[in-house]
Order: sequence, then structure tokens, then C-alpha cells
Amino acid sequence: MRTMSEKMIAEDLFNNISEVLAEHGQKGKSVSFFGEDNKASSVAGQINRIFGRQKPVYNLLGGGKSADVLLWRNKKISASVLTGATIIWVLFEWLNYHFLTLVCFALVLGMLAQFIWTNVSGFLNRSSSNVPRLVLPKELFVNIAVTFGAEVNRALCYLQDIACEGNLKHFLVAVVSLWVGAVISSWCNFITVLYVGFVAAHTLPILYEKYEDEVDTFAYKVFDQLCGHYRKFDSSVLSKIPKGAFKGKKYE
Repeated sequence: MRTMSEKMIAEDLFNNISEVLAEHGQKGKSVSFFGEDNKASSVAGQINRIFGRQKPVYNLLGGGKSADVLLWRNKKISASVLTGATIIWVLFEWLNYHFLTLVCFALVLGMLAQFIWTNVSGFLNRSSSNVPRLVLPKELFVNIAVTFGAEVNRALCYLQDIACEGNLKHFLVAVVSLWVGAVISSWCNFITVLYVGFVAAHTLPILYEKYEDEVDTFAYKVFDQLCGHYRKFDSSVLSKIPKGAFKGKKYE
């Protein structure tokens, strides 16, 4: 049931984006996509929120410790996480270290620390003290594998649903998105892409929370222009292509 509901939510979100683009262009008005109706827009000083956002950014990020880190509620933890990611990126990209090399160096340093601890404590106390040992819990690896597998399966199901849906608009949007990802990955390697995404996740939410009115206003104007271009493309190309046989198929 959970997987089915997730697929329905993902499909509904995808459908809403495409339908709103077409409706927005046909009406020629700034409505629905930002979740503000005509009555609300008549209020002086009202700002249309991106994607109809009504909840605060903190709640959209899930709240809890993860939102605190992304929104820099605890600056020490956020700075430590971002610094650690930067150090790892520098080691792999600028210093050209390999993963196996870093693992071996870390193991050597750990064994050296334990060796010195054992001998020094035995020399001073004439009895070897218990050296702390690092033991990773099995649940950690199980949770990582389960989470990663679930996300991969959800992404594969989502792409296959689009491919089998028969809706050319959704199919083209998915193909273009994958093509953009392929182009970006050709500019830099996978580690750099992960690092850029990690830095963006730790900087863009706090910047948006601080300047959300200005960002929403600017995005609203850009979206109006995109709707005009999409309306022309839809009327001249997409509307002339017959819809697939699976159009309107619902999940049971």
C-alpha cells in the first residue's frame, strides 16, 4: 500500500505540473501553480509561493534534526558537516587520493593509535588497559542497504510508469531531464556532482528562507514567461500528437 501510494503521489505531481503549464498558458493569467487563487491575490502585498507552498520551509524539509542542519539552526553541526564533506572532496579531487588509499591510511592510523595506547599504558601502569575498539553495528549496514534499494526501486518504477503511460508530454519531460543530467555529468565526475548537490542542500534552503519573498516574486515572473513559450510549443507541436492508449489509466 505504501509503494502504491508513493507512485500515485509522484504521478499526480508530474500530471499537475504539465497540466498547470498548459492551463496557465491558455488562460493567460497567473494562477494555480503557485497555489494562490484570485481572492488571495487581491490582497495587497500578497506573495505567491512556489508550488503553492503553504507550510514553512522548516516543515517542508521534514523538521527534526535534518531540517536543523540544513537550515543552520545549530551552526556548529552544520558547519562541521559541510567542512567534512569539503575535506573529503578535496582529498579525492584536488589531491587525487583513491578510496582504497584513504581506507588503508585510516586503518594504519587506527592500529598505530591502539599500539601506542597499549604499550604506553602498560609501561606507565605496568598493566595493559583495555584499548577501545571500534565495532560497527549490523543494523547500520542493513538500514543503508534497505533504504538505498527502496529509493532505487521507487525511481525505476516511476520511470517505467512514465514509459508505459503513453503520455508523450510526460515522456519528453523525463527524457529531457535525464539528458540534462547526462550533460552535467559529462562536465565533472560523480563525486563532484554529489558534492555540489550536498553544498546546494546546505546553502539554498537557508538562503531561500531568508529571501523567500524576493525569490518567489522572481520565480513567478520567470514562470509566466515559460508558460508563454510552453503554450506556443503545446499549440504548435504537442497538441497535434495523438495521445497514448494508456491515457487516463488509474491505479487500483
